[in-house]
Amino acid sequence: MTITTPRHAAATKPIDTAAIAALVARLDLEEKVALVSGADFWTTVPLEKIGLRAMVLSDGPAGVRGPLWDERSPSINLPSATALASSWDPSLAYRYGAVAAAEARRKGVDVVLGPTINLHRSPLGGRHFEAFSEDPELTGSLAAAYVSGLQDNGVAATPKHYVANDSETDRFTVDVHASERALRELYLAPFERTVTEAGTWAIMSAYNSVDGVTMSENDLLETPLNSEWGFDGVVVSDWTGVRSLGSAPASQDLAMPGPAPAWSAALVEAVRDGRVAEADVDRKVARLLALAVRVGALGEEALAPAPVDGVAFSREAETEGVVLLDNDGTLPLDASTLTRVAVIGHNARDSRTQGGGSATVLPEHTVSPLEGLRLALPEATIDYAVGAIVQEGVAELPLERLTNPRTGDPGLVATFLDADGAELFTEDRRSTALVWFGGDAPVTTASQLVLTTTYTPEATEQLRLGFATGLHGRLFVDGVLLVDEQPVVVGNDLGAALLAPPSATGAFAAQADVAVELRAEFDLSPSENGLGAISVTVGRAPDDSDPDALIAQAVEAARAADVAVVVVGTNSKVESEGWDRSDLTLPGRQDELVRAVAAVNPRTVVIVNSGAPVLLPWSDEVAAVLLGWFGGQEMGNALADVLLGVAEPGGRLSTTWAAALDDVPVLDVTPVDGVLRYEEGIHIGYRAWLRSGATPAYWFGHGLGYTSWSIVGGEVSGDVASGDARVSGTATNTGDRAGKHVVQVYAERPDSSVDRPVRWLVGSAVVRAGAGESVAWEVALPARVFAHWADGWQVEPGDVTLRIGSSVVDLVHEHVVTIAAGTSR
Repeated sequence: MTITTPRHAAATKPIDTAAIAALVARLDLEEKVALVSGADFWTTVPLEKIGLRAMVLSDGPAGVRGPLWDERSPSINLPSATALASSWDPSLAYRYGAVAAAEARRKGVDVVLGPTINLHRSPLGGRHFEAFSEDPELTGSLAAAYVSGLQDNGVAATPKHYVANDSETDRFTVDVHASERALRELYLAPFERTVTEAGTWAIMSAYNSVDGVTMSENDLLETPLNSEWGFDGVVVSDWTGVRSLGSAPASQDLAMPGPAPAWSAALVEAVRDGRVAEADVDRKVARLLALAVRVGALGEEALAPAPVDGVAFSREAETEGVVLLDNDGTLPLDASTLTRVAVIGHNARDSRTQGGGSATVLPEHTVSPLEGLRLALPEATIDYAVGAIVQEGVAELPLERLTNPRTGDPGLVATFLDADGAELFTEDRRSTALVWFGGDAPVTTASQLVLTTTYTPEATEQLRLGFATGLHGRLFVDGVLLVDEQPVVVGNDLGAALLAPPSATGAFAAQADVAVELRAEFDLSPSENGLGAISVTVGRAPDDSDPDALIAQAVEAARAADVAVVVVGTNSKVESEGWDRSDLTLPGRQDELVRAVAAVNPRTVVIVNSGAPVLLPWSDEVAAVLLGWFGGQEMGNALADVLLGVAEPGGRLSTTWAAALDDVPVLDVTPVDGVLRYEEGIHIGYRAWLRSGATPAYWFGHGLGYTSWSIVGGEVSGDVASGDARVSGTATNTGDRAGKHVVQVYAERPDSSVDRPVRWLVGSAVVRAGAGESVAWEVALPARVFAHWADGWQVEPGDVTLRIGSSVVDLVHEHVVTIAAGTSR
């Protein structure tokens, strides 16, 4: 699918700084401070006197939710960042950004809070599904393309979280200590490319500190961001990230959410008594007004992006990111020969299409792997078995099993009451997983929330029903109290408590197709709801009363099948914003399940439904392993396409996958006395693995396809000193079907006088060709890819060996580049 979008004039049109300055001069101090302090959770302050409307910011980056967290206004759910990064394709990242721009404008959004471009420093990072890669070159090239795709369509991107926000433990307070070289060469590098190559209009400052200074007050916001890279956009705080007036003299431009208490009246007073210079506020206002011009909130209206088919793109993007780790020839499957297929796994039916946290969007419909295979194989018998329980806590009830008692339509009634039980606000909802985050509901003034619906169970069973929330709640079934509990929130991360809260459940004897009345009551504490948001999920917990029987049922289904497709994966307690992981093991008894199924069916294909690495100790016991990642709303259809050979598995690993936790060379994500030390310096990811001598399960860059390739040539031309060097060659598809390949180019300097990685990525090229066809490829080699940081960028003269191949260790050609003395980066 081709997405053609006009380049928005604001993407290239220079800002009239004199006109902006004149507007700033028309504002009084209170108006200026109000502008930079935010209006509410998602918007900035409008000022009619200068023609400025409010700007709307919204979480992304794998879809755009909009200012309301509401299933009645669904969003396209795109594959996770790790899936996108595994495509290794900047052109796909550009189109991804264009789809996000179309979604943003459909929802009235001006600024998308993404992409997340922190690095995968340790595989224990709980939010890595939302970030691209362990490598700064790959991350930077994709990030710049994503930003361009958004902004060429008139919507601001906000690369985040600047900087060194690479793990979640104590994320609000952790002080990261990293060398200047590591910051420059690794963690700052992707942000630099979004500025210098894509001209990003905004950047988000992180919660954490770097070298003792919280990021909203840190000098890194000025140097290198403004002074060296030429950033002229807005630095937006992470939500509540502006903590004091110390951020006012810093290059922190917008405090969110608003009105931000650390600025607002306090900042007005500080300017008046001389503690803060008004010029510092004026600079922030000027940048905010320039952003408003760019997005069409001041002056000309923003150009509407061209309409796109986001659902079709989500399916395509997933196939481009699916990584085939192993294959004994079983894949692709021949649909004409399949009469009986066993589909096994909790995640096969209840798949994770996205990770947990603020990036969550609400799609209209998701396609699970089970549904995708049923649609793709209408003539075959599909036997499903859950096999092993993965879910923790409750999952929302199916909409088609709910009846709104007020309207008779699918759904429920949500009512907010005051302290006397009087109705304050009522609305009809279409989900039992609800978040109030902005909007009209009186979440900060009501005393009780009541949800009512009629629920029709699917089966006769002891059904565990309950709720997930940080509130005290009660659940009644046909008027009988089933649960009365306050789930205990672990830790003090407000975001995690809101978006992945604990559960409380009780059991009752459900009868298939016999409706029951559900009433859930939740006590609200207006004085304690400082976040101005609440979340509740009423749902069912899985029946894990006989785990041995679940595995036995899966084995029997697999024994009778032509092929067994087992889907394993993580849950929201493993991968989510707000906490890091304690290990890389799949939750529950999934490893045991895979081994039991593989023992009775040699044609066992495993799909991994996770956003980041997990251990796969059974990988050599199965026929094939596919990484499906968090694959977006079309994940099931896309995986069926790949399994049946309709589409090529287009992905290559953007992060190294370990075989054992103890082998991982950079693992620590836990601060000591508040400090997290990046003692490994520039050696993370595959760089650290190569340095340690340990062997992972799968190396960075690895991925198989359904055809074979020969890489020829790799000639170096141009001049490194002038910045126009490049390496090029030919790739030939030597197989019998069309396919995709990723040519990867690495550099080595074993005789360097400075500490360097054993090998580092300098560029890559995606090639596609039909059977027997040859195509040219080329990778640019600017001097910067050979430079190191030592009080400035330095290019060491001498010979550099370029190695070309299909992963960081699968390399077939070598070429030497000689760097002359005096070469400038």
